[in-house]
Amino acid sequence: MLKEVERWLGTRSWSLADRPLHRIMSAKRASGSTVSVVLPALNEEETVGEIVAAIRADLMRRVPLVDEIVVVDSGSTDRTSEVAAAAGARVVHRDEILPRIPAVPGKGEVLWRSLLVTSGDIVCFIDADLREFSSDFVSGIVGPLLTDPGVHLVKGMYDRPLAGAAGQGGRVTELMARPLLNMHWPQLAGFVQPLGGEYAARRSLLERLPFPVGYGVELGMLVDALHLVGLDALAQVDVGQRIHRHQDGQALGRMSAAIYRTAQLRLARGHLVRPSLTQFERGEDGFEPRTYSVDTEERPPMAEISEYVERRAA
Repeated sequence: MLKEVERWLGTRSWSLADRPLHRIMSAKRASGSTVSVVLPALNEEETVGEIVAAIRADLMRRVPLVDEIVVVDSGSTDRTSEVAAAAGARVVHRDEILPRIPAVPGKGEVLWRSLLVTSGDIVCFIDADLREFSSDFVSGIVGPLLTDPGVHLVKGMYDRPLAGAAGQGGRVTELMARPLLNMHWPQLAGFVQPLGGEYAARRSLLERLPFPVGYGVELGMLVDALHLVGLDALAQVDVGQRIHRHQDGQALGRMSAAIYRTAQLRLARGHLVRPSLTQFERGEDGFEPRTYSVDTEERPPMAEISEYVERRAA
């Protein structure tokens, strides 16, 4: 590990106890900063309501840390929108945001568009499939951004159990993302959960970043933020344990391909030889190939979108 990373781990990796809520609230009042929480959601009716309700109860009614909660529905076929709205979130459909640019499927697409329908100086992203959710996730990762003006992006770090086994979740992180970061961007080797969906950043940074439309968004954001603001502007906070729905091996393969593609573009900005992935499933006649396209599109920095510029100037 680089000496720079060892130093960073000692100065930019924190626990929840390092910033009590009263200190975070004092910093928020002093700075006048506003906080938006965004939940990207696709068929998450079982979990999205409890997450929204917990944030509203703990961080809007008990203390006014969060100024708005927005659930961006990316095409749910269940009652995700109704459940989220009933719990107190403002719900916006992905396709209603920036209709001039046709939406494509993907988590990064939703996060990118969310910048147009939120107003907070700090934007906190929380995945909508979390179970046993604690509002500490939000206060923990927002805290450093309010108390330290030199911090621009904060990732949550946590244990990820799999089938009851501690530390066995995050398979794509360990098999794809961590090797890529250690080999090509060793300054980022200190991040415990580089692909985690719980993180917060200053709008002034997010609006300058390109957004891979799919699963590569978290890795792309880390790498691009490193180049834009430097390692010491990035941080992580231990928020305990993350329990969520796990995907099957083939879905993880497609995720890995998208993450590799994102890394490849940042390494060379070169030609993609074959932006697709073939996997195999056993059928009636033996193993049958299934080929999936790998996300090759990225959205430009939001600061380059005229509608966003006009909205910010209004």
